[in-house]
Amino acid sequence: MIIPIRCFTCGALIADKYEEFVKKVKEGENPGKVLDKMGIKRYCCRRILLSNVDIIESTIPYFEVMAKRHAEFESEQL
Repeated sequence: MIIPIRCFTCGALIADKYEEFVKKVKEGENPGKVLDKMGIKRYCCRRILLSNVDIIESTIPYFEVMAKRHAEFESEQL
């Protein structure tokens, strides 16, 4: 999922905080404490950051294969 710019519920800006959140969590910090330090108190905003799954890297190969098949199909049509 691509991180939304604003919280779906309250409308607070959250996209600008995502990279810092991911960086600190990968360094081994507790996600809840990272959100507290960043000042994200509302549970609606917290759930978006905590539950986001970055799937873009897993979908890129699919589109590469589809582009290759499309090119093969177009070459067969000529």
